[in-house]
Amino acid sequence: MGLTTRLTRSFDLTHPILSAPMANAAGGALAGAVTQAGGLGLIGGAYGDPTWIAGEFAKAGNRAVGCGLITWNLAGRPEILSQVLSHQPAALMLSFGDPAPFAAQIAAAGVPLIVQVQSLRDARRAADVGAQVIVAQGSEAGGHGQSRATMSLVPEVADAMARAHPEVIVLAAGGIADGRGLAAALMLGAEGVVIGSRFWASAEALVAPDMLAAAMQANGDDTIRSTVMDVARRLNWPDRYTCRVLRNAFTDRWHEDLDGLIAVAESEAVKWGAAWEVGDPQAANTFVGEAVGLIETVRPAGDLISEIAAQAEALLGGGWRR
Repeated sequence: MGLTTRLTRSFDLTHPILSAPMANAAGGALAGAVTQAGGLGLIGGAYGDPTWIAGEFAKAGNRAVGCGLITWNLAGRPEILSQVLSHQPAALMLSFGDPAPFAAQIAAAGVPLIVQVQSLRDARRAADVGAQVIVAQGSEAGGHGQSRATMSLVPEVADAMARAHPEVIVLAAGGIADGRGLAAALMLGAEGVVIGSRFWASAEALVAPDMLAAAMQANGDDTIRSTVMDVARRLNWPDRYTCRVLRNAFTDRWHEDLDGLIAVAESEAVKWGAAWEVGDPQAANTFVGEAVGLIETVRPAGDLISEIAAQAEALLGGGWRR
């Protein structure tokens, strides 16, 4: 019978699974494959390169896909939102900042607004300004986030929404890579999941081969939350957000010496950028979360969707409905 929730009914999905809009990794091929398999794929619009975003929407073909943008960056480049909305995305996800300045424009375009949050306060703010879907992201997630763990954050947000904004759909993110994670998220009160790292290691993701190889040899203990990669990239991320990546020679050198890195940031940025271009997992950073310990192979996204959904259905006894 499948796992039926308000998410699947609202977005006409077969499975309550979204792929995370991972910057640099989640392109149109991945988003399209996830949608084709019955989930909802999101293109990682990240820092807003309109040419790249347009190209990735084209690669998704005629499949309904969404897009994710970094909210604090969008505040300085608001024209990017109009450009993304012109592609008629199935949903628009905003992460890492106040969604209020952009909610009205998204609503006027008839596009569902998804807001990813890392705290109860931000969840309430997102609901108040009109988010239809809230993603409660735990610190286990790869890439940027904060300090709350998925296991406690998700039910707290779900309970708060049930009381004050029962129309809002809550999803879980952070550390979810298989059917066990999906089943657990549903039991915690979520109505679906946003999965990053498992789709990062998919055949369709835009990930360098050596970084994939490094991830296949790693486990969750091999990740670290840090800010050194943002200093190296000369990105002005708000202080509240750190980033989870694989530990490597770069983090070993600079994680405990941030002032030292800032002092040589100009030269280190050149070296980091060159390493990123060739996919060097020691001199640049591999953006993956604690769920890396649950990933052993690189698989097509469609196969992953089917396996995750089937395992969760079996664990929940089938016919799950909320």
